[in-house]
Amino acid sequence: MRLRIVNLGLPKSGTTTLGHALKLAGLKVADHRIRRRQTPQSAIHNSYVADLMYRGYFETGDPLAHMDEFDGFAEVSCLTATRSLWPQMDYGLIAALRRAHPAALFLASRRDARAMSDSMLRWSNLGTKRLPEGEVPGLPAGYGATTRERMTWIEGHYAHLAAIFAGDPAYLDYDTAAPDAPARIAAHIGRDLPWWGTANANPARDADQEDAA
Repeated sequence: MRLRIVNLGLPKSGTTTLGHALKLAGLKVADHRIRRRQTPQSAIHNSYVADLMYRGYFETGDPLAHMDEFDGFAEVSCLTATRSLWPQMDYGLIAALRRAHPAALFLASRRDARAMSDSMLRWSNLGTKRLPEGEVPGLPAGYGATTRERMTWIEGHYAHLAAIFAGDPAYLDYDTAAPDAPARIAAHIGRDLPWWGTANANPARDADQEDAA
């Protein structure tokens, strides 16, 4: 059966690193948004992976219906001024993925919760505006401006995934920073990873970007 890999990790958990590693392993990977160079399907050019997942889910029952040519999905959420879409937090969508693609494998990229929170704070306006003002599952508007609130949300997300996939061999939760991360991923997906490193790194944090703990 066809190998499909879906990452359910949060932004700034190493999703770009994973996407690059899977591409170099020979897989066609969608990462956050579909680039024009990736597909001749003009109808999905510049579309967010999250939006396409929801379109497929509600239109056909298969969240991957509009992205059949892709093997892997590294970053699946979308948070803009007008859109807040989080397939990795939607039990119904995850269940639909598993029904439509019973051989699919799931990953949950993660890092230390404080490190992830710090990275979110330093990435554009993700931690200072988009998360606190957005309507995000588990993080309603008005929450997410502090380290404590972001860490609580981060830890809650991975606890939720652990409950959904309890004991399921199709699921792998891994720490991007762990030395054995690439070996664990390779064993999980049954394919060697010729590269593992740091992609899409944050700039150094400025002193005036500190937030309340």
